[in-house]
Amino acid sequence: MFNSNVFDYVDVLGKAADAAWQRNEILSHNMSNVNTPGYKRQDIDFESQLRRALGASRYETVDAKVSHVTNEELTARVYTDAANFSYRLDGNNVDIDTEGVELAANQIKYNGLVDSYNQEFANLRMVMK
Repeated sequence: MFNSNVFDYVDVLGKAADAAWQRNEILSHNMSNVNTPGYKRQDIDFESQLRRALGASRYETVDAKVSHVTNEELTARVYTDAANFSYRLDGNNVDIDTEGVELAANQIKYNGLVDSYNQEFANLRMVMK
């Protein structure tokens, strides 16, 4: 059997789509806790992990960078955003308008990632024919 990097982009796109899906859930959770006293909004950090993993080698092609990325490098990190900041006297720092905009933008990102993921498989099917 031969070694192939055919699924490198599929793996990275899959991890990015998983992180975007998880971000949708986190943003929805933030919105549902908009009236919970003391609640601090949470978010997820995937883009900086991806940037760090791909930026490790400056003088390589994108294909080479993607082939060197491991799943451990692309682990999204959930964090509490602005834990010491609050919009209200009850200690909550969720702004429903901001969360709605972030959720809409993230949904567009997720849809784009899924389309790219599907396109990678369409390319593979075309090559196999």
